[in-house]
Amino acid sequence: MHESIHDVLIIGSGAAGLSLALRLPRELRIALISKRGIEEGNTLYAQGGISAVLDESDSIESHIQDTLEAGAGLCDEGTVRTVVEQGPEAIRWLQRTGVEFTRENTALHLTREGGHSHRRVVHAADATGRALEFTLVDQVRARDNVEILEHHIAIDLITRNRPNGGKTCLGAYVLDIRADRVRTFRARFTALATGGASKVYLYTSNPDVATGDGTAMAWRAGCRVANMEFMQFHPTCLYHPKAKSFLISEALRGEGAKLLLPDGSRFMERFDPRAELAPRDIVARAIDHEMKRLGADHLYLDISHKPAEFIREHFPTIHQRCLEFGIDITREPIPIVPAAHYTCGGVVSDRHARTDIDRLYAIGETAYTGLHGANRMASNSLLECLVFGKLATDDIIARQADTPPPPEVAPWDESRVGNPDERVVVSHNWDELRRFMWDYVGIVRSTKRLARAERRCNLLRHEIREYYGNFRVNNDLLELRNLVDVAGMIIASARRRKESRGLHYVLDFPRRDDHHQRHPTILFPDSYSPR
Repeated sequence: MHESIHDVLIIGSGAAGLSLALRLPRELRIALISKRGIEEGNTLYAQGGISAVLDESDSIESHIQDTLEAGAGLCDEGTVRTVVEQGPEAIRWLQRTGVEFTRENTALHLTREGGHSHRRVVHAADATGRALEFTLVDQVRARDNVEILEHHIAIDLITRNRPNGGKTCLGAYVLDIRADRVRTFRARFTALATGGASKVYLYTSNPDVATGDGTAMAWRAGCRVANMEFMQFHPTCLYHPKAKSFLISEALRGEGAKLLLPDGSRFMERFDPRAELAPRDIVARAIDHEMKRLGADHLYLDISHKPAEFIREHFPTIHQRCLEFGIDITREPIPIVPAAHYTCGGVVSDRHARTDIDRLYAIGETAYTGLHGANRMASNSLLECLVFGKLATDDIIARQADTPPPPEVAPWDESRVGNPDERVVVSHNWDELRRFMWDYVGIVRSTKRLARAERRCNLLRHEIREYYGNFRVNNDLLELRNLVDVAGMIIASARRRKESRGLHYVLDFPRRDDHHQRHPTILFPDSYSPR
């Protein structure tokens, strides 16, 4: 039997998982699971930056109020305050770790993005995620107490019922993809840091790994999930047949880029007085509306009125990437289209990052903490990863002395399954799922579209569960299983919210209902229906 025992099992290797691994004491034995190479994940592709109050003209209260406003009445104000107040120290910790941010003279250069009333976004040019990821990975590789396991995908959490009710997490079953074998990982504490689920949509800015693994595993194990209807669509991804969902950072609009119709005219003023600097939900809906009104495949984002040297200096990655596709952003507008970008809901967790299952934590995009509410404000996501990595660390340290080693668990049993006979079933269901989610559960929804999506999802879920029960697991099957579970959560949550708020816009209920609907949508385990 392939079994490993650790103090802490961390599933996911983005900013949340890496920061947790680095902050934990060196005497703890840590296993860090990464589904692909350790660097691959949403953090790597984050361009804009990290929001924190670092300028004397800014204030903690201002950052809090901006976040609450962007969250459209559904943020947990206590969580928002906790995260914002710890923001400056999180940036200082990154600097001590070795992350080099862009400076202007001797001070950190701060940019402004949608929803922010001040310049408070610290960044490393236009590739902040890359700078953060590679620096933290280097630090983790240097730790002799961290076992890094790349090309490993978690299958399910291992839990045991507690005598006084509830469950305890004892680790996870994990597929070693390259060796094609299932390993058992036992741990005193387990942390889910698997990122979001935007790959459930046909068009997304996310890499292929964003398949909602942590959310699906936690829900199957018995955790509540919340606010899954609030899927953020980034307004501006590069529109080009060979550009696989390349993100055009919101920082361009923060530095004066304008959104244009095909005839070159601006339109955002008709939708919001903040124009291009409105929150992402408003901008994405406006673009979606204009594209449908005009029958256009895409619109444009133009920063060419700025000096060429300014553009090349501040946005070198975007400039170079667009050049590869024959677009010189110093001279012409960028063709753009919205794409699924960020999962605002997730596994319900408290201000210690604890979930409903004892010894199981959820941090980063896979968690629902109450920070984002109905819409995530730009650059609050990496901040959340860092702060909750610290909060989880503090809680594990406080509990480690009283937490015994995990007991023996049943080995993985595949004695009654065979090898897959036709993998086309998996690829076909994958394509169908992502297409109907895009068509029926996208930027603008309707009751009829959601009901249609629910019927299709239920059928697919039945097919996938039957396939899973009969054949040996592989990476594609596991991701598809997780995606169809997450799709069901998104649809069920969207059907329950009979109003339009933040990222959830439904044609049948176009107004916000603060009297009846100002609460998170909670889905309980074993059912997609909230109680």
